[in-house]
Amino acid sequence: MIVFFNIQEIVHVDWVPEGQTVNQVYYKEVLTNLRERVRRRRPEMWKNGSWVLHQDNAQAHNSLSVKTFLTKHKITMLEHPPYSPDLAQCDFF
Repeated sequence: MIVFFNIQEIVHVDWVPEGQTVNQVYYKEVLTNLRERVRRRRPEMWKNGSWVLHQDNAQAHNSLSVKTFLTKHKITMLEHPPYSPDLAQCDFF
C-alpha cells in the first residue's frame, strides 16, 4: 500500500498488486494517479500549485525518470534528509 496524505486527510491510496515491484515505472503511474486525485480533491491547491510532495529516499523516488516526471509536471518536491532510523516521514514536520 502506498499512501499520500496531508494534514487534513488521506489524499490517495494505491494498493500495490501482490508480486509487483515498486520501481520507477510503476511509481510514475502512481504519481499520475496522485496528480489526478489532487486535481479532483484539492482543486484550490491544484490551481495555485501550492501542494508539495514529500517522499523518502527510496530508489524509485530518486530515479532520473521520476525526477524528470516531477519537473515536467511542476510538482514541488520537498527533499528528505539522509536516512535516519529516528525519522519517519510522518514525523518530519
